[in-house]
Amino acid sequence: MSFDVNLIRRQFPALDRPEVFFDNPGGTQIAKPSLDRVNRYLIESNANHEGAFATSIASDAVLDEAHRAMADFYNAPSPEEIIFGNNMTTITLHMSRSLAREWQEGDEIVVTRLDHDANVTPWVLAAQDRGVKVNWVDFDVEEGTLNLNDLQKALERKPKLLAVGYASNSLGTINPIKNMIDMAHAVGAEVYIDAVQYAPHGPIDVQKLNCDFLVSSAYKFFGTHVGILYGKRGRLEKLFAYKVRPATNRLPGKFETGTQNHEGIAGVLGAIEYFESIGREFGGEFVEGLAGENYQGRRLELKKAMSAIHAYEVELSRALLSALNAVPGLRLYGLNDVHRLDERVATFSFRLKDMHPRVVAEKLAQQGIFVWDGNYYAINVSERLGVEEQGGMVRVGAAHYNTLEEVARLKDALIEIASH
Repeated sequence: MSFDVNLIRRQFPALDRPEVFFDNPGGTQIAKPSLDRVNRYLIESNANHEGAFATSIASDAVLDEAHRAMADFYNAPSPEEIIFGNNMTTITLHMSRSLAREWQEGDEIVVTRLDHDANVTPWVLAAQDRGVKVNWVDFDVEEGTLNLNDLQKALERKPKLLAVGYASNSLGTINPIKNMIDMAHAVGAEVYIDAVQYAPHGPIDVQKLNCDFLVSSAYKFFGTHVGILYGKRGRLEKLFAYKVRPATNRLPGKFETGTQNHEGIAGVLGAIEYFESIGREFGGEFVEGLAGENYQGRRLELKKAMSAIHAYEVELSRALLSALNAVPGLRLYGLNDVHRLDERVATFSFRLKDMHPRVVAEKLAQQGIFVWDGNYYAINVSERLGVEEQGGMVRVGAAHYNTLEEVARLKDALIEIASH
């Protein structure tokens, strides 16, 4: 395909250095259009909300455009269904409180052992507060895929909510999310999707998914430290919002409590504009595949962009899988089948011989390769795999600005570490 990674890398000022960034699942580097939006906001329109003067009016215009841009990114019906907040975790803690007000003692909810704890503990705490039972869906420890039989049994109990991730931030698994939403809706359960790990890697369409809520964080898709929630309008309008009295009761403001991170939200707009440019530059060959989807304008460019990114990252995943499997004494967790790369993002977790994951990460850092170690807040995963008490795992995650040469460099470094 005609994906020019060198051209891509020039859009990321932080990449103008010799180090290799494979720490992307914990946070990507920022794209220049996002950085430029932050700077422009702070210089040209740094003011609070709904003032009668020029900078406040300009500020509101930027924030409104950011809502429209995220509605396009999610393919949400309207920008009023887009809510900005600090990050996915904080938004979810807020939303869990609002949703739990409607639960009754004896109700049930469903969470999974494959999820980041930000889509587990907020719901568990809310359930404890309301006397609600929590049912757990397990995953296959060999493949790292959710057990759909477990899910079906949990849903037969007619829970109020299913909280599940689009993709695992630990093992890289992409869940069959549309199927799971349909299963949950069939028994009357609402579905809250954590899309933080999926958002940088592939197209999202909340209308096609028919999810009730979906949330991601822009610092995981080349933007700023801001979280973004989609919720169905009717549901958001009905839900009680924890807010101060002078705040509006209209969407989306009723859930955007206090003064927001305005420059951060401007940076989200810049990240979406970056994706839009990717669609224009590299998405031409994907137009035919999107012809029946009725996307237009920016929404079409964004879907083209994410399709191009996904196609390139499949090649990165293939190279990473081959590289990791070539390292003596390395045990990879999760899907390890080159024919199932469409079922995962380019995130891989492993242990190397009997080395503590922090030692491996430190040795890689000494060679200029940045990776994460530990449980990455997916503590139920590391506990279920039996590695939590041994320091968890080493995690390598590629983004579309990584190169095949960087994968080869990682392979050589790991082989050298394994040999000592």
